[in-house]
Amino acid sequence: MPSKALIAGGAGFVGSHLTDRLLSEGWEVTVVDNLITGFDSNLAHLAEHPRLTFLHMKAEDAGSIDATFDLVLHFASPASPPRYLAHPIETMHAGSIVTEALLRIAERDGARFILSSTSEVYGDPSVHPQTEEYWGNVSSTGPRSVYDEAKRYAEAISFAFHRTHGVDIGVVRLFNTYGPRMDPDDGRAVPAFVKAALSGAPIPLHGDGLQTRSLCFIDDQVDGILALAASHETGPINIGNPHEQSLLEIAQLVIQLTGSSSTIEFHPRPVDDPERRQPDITKAQELLSWNPRVDVVEGLTRTIDWFRTHGNTK
Repeated sequence: MPSKALIAGGAGFVGSHLTDRLLSEGWEVTVVDNLITGFDSNLAHLAEHPRLTFLHMKAEDAGSIDATFDLVLHFASPASPPRYLAHPIETMHAGSIVTEALLRIAERDGARFILSSTSEVYGDPSVHPQTEEYWGNVSSTGPRSVYDEAKRYAEAISFAFHRTHGVDIGVVRLFNTYGPRMDPDDGRAVPAFVKAALSGAPIPLHGDGLQTRSLCFIDDQVDGILALAASHETGPINIGNPHEQSLLEIAQLVIQLTGSSSTIEFHPRPVDDPERRQPDITKAQELLSWNPRVDVVEGLTRTIDWFRTHGNTK
């Protein structure tokens, strides 16, 4: 019999790519998504797939599903500042109520549980690059805290279930994922830059553009997530591309790759916007034999191609 996976948030950007990959590897996949920030269009190409079940429901209610699972993947949360600021309570619940509900399913079924955490647990880091041992520099009261602290809590309760109930957990900290199926309007740098460049509009850059990010293409992220899922490592483990670039460099590269006439338009920098992002991926390399393979030019080219044909269909 095929192995069975439950993906909470499987209609989202990362979740839908995980759904694709697991189905291609022979899994039976149940996706639950309330579609607050996910899109059923992300799974439209799988609508007739015999091993996919899609349930439009709250992830905290997934325990009512009449099935048992071998793998539970928690990817249910708004993930971009405009989205989690628009849904602050739902974002906190994604880290708290939803995480506990999914952990209880994993405990019930003896399933492997994978938590999608984030580089945002490091806040505006005073350590560079960021290792998993760094405890972070995070505001618990600022506007971004609804996401940052929700993920920190999700990590804490996952480890509590591991220590107290023996749940088989793996915590992955994702860094700046990008690629096809990103929401064009979610406010993150890559979709904002690409959307503007393709329309010839000014590219919105917040601050002076010298703050850095480390972009990791979605295919590489999925490889890393599933490598963790297939292991017995608890983590947390950073999955990201250590190739660090300034946002200004990324904006200029998008202009170049699109052949756009767009100019760069500077805007005020958001509160608590991190200055630098770069993962130390030593653990992923040594424990999971994982390295990113898609360079930023290839990844952005593939992303731009998708936006040209799909960017306005959500």
